[in-house]
Amino acid sequence: MLDISDLHSAYGRIEVLKGVSLHVAAGEVVALIGSNGSGKTTLMRALSGVQPITGGSIVFLGERIDRLPSHVRVRRGIVHSPEGRHVFAPLSVEDNLSLGSYLRRDGDVEKDRERVYAMFPVLQEKRHLLAGGLSGGQQQMLAIGRALMGKPKLLLLDEPSLGLSPRLVDQILGAIAAMKDAGVTILLVEQNASAALEISDRGYIIETGRIAFSDGASALLSDPRVKNAYLGLG
Repeated sequence: MLDISDLHSAYGRIEVLKGVSLHVAAGEVVALIGSNGSGKTTLMRALSGVQPITGGSIVFLGERIDRLPSHVRVRRGIVHSPEGRHVFAPLSVEDNLSLGSYLRRDGDVEKDRERVYAMFPVLQEKRHLLAGGLSGGQQQMLAIGRALMGKPKLLLLDEPSLGLSPRLVDQILGAIAAMKDAGVTILLVEQNASAALEISDRGYIIETGRIAFSDGASALLSDPRVKNAYLGLG
């Protein structure tokens, strides 16, 4: 579904991505793991079209898309739930979800809204309340729900559990596992490396803008390099 080859990106003179290559097959959950500043969020932003690239290519469903603007990529099926939630605070929960489906012209929008409410019942309870009044965990649920309303073929999830309590982390990761079971293809950036790999098919380790190594999720969970650097098991 997604094939990234030799991708480069920079902020001014500071090169952040230094030749990243990876792929995601349809139906997979693929984890991208790395320390702060390694380039994870820059890669996600480059995929969604809000961060320019300076070299390399992005191929999605057999078509090169790295020169397409972000809204066209959304139409093609790439939907990004960014780090930091970024809900529309002055709007209601329901209006936030409606914005997620803004570019859709099919007849399944209401069904998908009900699926989001079934996944996150608290959003249905608070559907008429302003998003800015939600707790951090509820805002994260709303950000994921808004992304799902875009009917993604590829869902980019950037740090969905960041700053949440252990109980809410379990709930968010459980929702991601349910999306996987429903056949949603996901590229996942997650600070909780162990939990991310437990719900993923494969994983990539990114270090200072380069993919250091990759493997199946179970193999990475038992890899001494990953244990020492990212799982706190060294």
